[in-house]
Amino acid sequence: MSQNIFGSDGSPALPGGSVGKPLMIALLALLASRYFGGKKEEPEAQAPRLPESAPQTDSDPSPGSILDGLGGLIKQFQQKGLSDTVDSWVGTGKNKSVAPDEVTVALGGDVVDDLARRTGLTRDQVVTELARMLPNVVDKLTPDGRLPTRQEVMRLMS
Repeated sequence: MSQNIFGSDGSPALPGGSVGKPLMIALLALLASRYFGGKKEEPEAQAPRLPESAPQTDSDPSPGSILDGLGGLIKQFQQKGLSDTVDSWVGTGKNKSVAPDEVTVALGGDVVDDLARRTGLTRDQVVTELARMLPNVVDKLTPDGRLPTRQEVMRLMS
């Protein structure tokens, strides 16, 4: 069986088990839609809360939203002085680790708070999980040392 970025063959591509997929989906969707030039966030009453288990396929982000979110994520890390770190994830060499406090600095407290609210995790859990997962996720989404095309994202997600 093939493995996608979310570990569909039973061996998780994302460390963190059942927390990984909902958290990464929330992060990528949030970055794409709210923080990096996408549409304004829907009113609070319409914003769905992610379930504790992995969401169904129809709630997964589209290839376009993953690309937008990934590009925004990389830009945020670069603008906050973490270019060497995020560039190692995109490049083909060894991935540098990132500390939870660096994740908070790169994303900003508002994004971390929003992710905590959307996922039901604490702030500390959010940044700890993201620090553990981001190097692998960005690396898997950029296997050729660059942002993937929509078609490549679709293959990675299948």
